[in-house]
Amino acid sequence: MRLTFIGTDSGGGHCPTLYATDRGTVVVQGTRVDDLDAVADLERSYGGLPAHESAVEIPAELLRNWGPMILEALQSQTKEGDESLTTAD
Repeated sequence: MRLTFIGTDSGGGHCPTLYATDRGTVVVQGTRVDDLDAVADLERSYGGLPAHESAVEIPAELLRNWGPMILEALQSQTKEGDESLTTAD
C-alpha cells in the first residue's frame, strides 16, 4: 500500500493526520479510542470492533479543514511525482 499525505492539524507533525492510499481509501492517524464507556458504546450500538479493526478519534476540525482535499488526493495518487510513502501491505 502506498500512502500520500493529505493534511494534518498537528503542529508537531504527528496525529491527527489524513492519508490517501493507492487503493482508493483513506488512512486516518488519530488517538486510539480506549475510553471504556466509548468502547462499550461501540459494542452495544455497532456490534463492536472485529480484531482486525481499530477505532481512532480525530477532531472534527481535521475533516472540516482537509475533507475537501481527500478526493483530490485520491485522484492524484496515481499521477507521477506524487510524494508517497511506501508501507507494508
